[in-house]
Amino acid sequence: MTIYFVAGEVSADNHGAALMRALRALDPEIRFIGRGGPQMKAVAGDQFNNWIDRSGVLGLWEVIKQYGYFRKQFSAALREIEQDKPDAVVLIDYPGFNLRLAHAIRKKSLARRIIYYVSPQVWAWHRARIKNMARWIDLMLCIFPFEADLYNQSGLRTIFVGHPMIERLRATRLEVTRDPNLIGLFPGSRGREVRKILPILIRTAHDLVTQKPTLRFEIAAASQELADEIDGAITPLPPGEEDVQRRMRVMTRPEDQGRFTVKVGETNAVMQRAFAGIVASGSATLEAAYFRLPFVLVYKVSWLTYVVGRLLVKVKYLGMPNVLANKEVVLEFIQHQAQPKKLAAAISRLIDDPLARQQMVSAFDTTVESLGGSGASERAARAILEELHSI
Repeated sequence: MTIYFVAGEVSADNHGAALMRALRALDPEIRFIGRGGPQMKAVAGDQFNNWIDRSGVLGLWEVIKQYGYFRKQFSAALREIEQDKPDAVVLIDYPGFNLRLAHAIRKKSLARRIIYYVSPQVWAWHRARIKNMARWIDLMLCIFPFEADLYNQSGLRTIFVGHPMIERLRATRLEVTRDPNLIGLFPGSRGREVRKILPILIRTAHDLVTQKPTLRFEIAAASQELADEIDGAITPLPPGEEDVQRRMRVMTRPEDQGRFTVKVGETNAVMQRAFAGIVASGSATLEAAYFRLPFVLVYKVSWLTYVVGRLLVKVKYLGMPNVLANKEVVLEFIQHQAQPKKLAAAISRLIDDPLARQQMVSAFDTTVESLGGSGASERAARAILEELHSI
């Protein structure tokens, strides 16, 4: 049995690799091809295409600038599917690419089954699209409990399998005590995202230190390449070279030497050690909720992307902990609201106010409980094999 996968972002690579391992545990002879990231390639083997470094872009303008690349990748994926004739195509999140691919595969009848894993959040910006999706996709495997009813009502057969994040994070739990002088900074996993957000986080840290001189900061980096870039950006410049701005245009002061530490691949550990955090919008917000880290959310993209997003997005909140709770559990500082003084004030409250901390953590516990517990990857794998064996 052959399954073709498409995943285009770091979090989707995590979920895809876990799903592949669960599928192989149920059927050791199963073959995986397609495109994703290093974790999926490690499971699938040499035939699998690792494209994450180019595919994981954020924002409309950034996608437009790489339109030629994505067009070539789209055509290449269709050719590969046509040549290999997989039993199923499993598309993981990444709606801008994957929904178009699903449409093209169905139009050309290139696969026996098209299965979508990790529902695209069209409920937030384009609910009318669900009816079209029902014509292209045979089975939707969703990770949030409210999605199943929404999709099933539109004729798209959907199963809630739970959030695969739970099983991955459970394995990284540590027995540690939170350090009251440590603040975690989580600027995101993509280079462009980090370059937008990191300067805001550093200036926020400066404001916090003026009030609380004992504070230290750990910056989570998703890769060594990003860590090197962050290190270069936050290293204090020698006297007389202050006008030599690095790519991220972050200015740290000589007296801050040693106050900032960059941690590679330790996002979960930092979330468990830190007393509070500032987290870029994305899957990391749910990770922070799982680890019960009091935090505030920050989001900043190009103005074109922001304006288009404001016109399209129909939900009240950006962060998934708030969407799932249907209230603002976590303060959101979006675009022009992402100002260091406002962020510093919000973090100071989370440091100093035990009641505010406890209320947030209690809301997190309720949210995490709704995500279905451990075993999402196995449930998804069983649903996929049952779908294929029913043909």
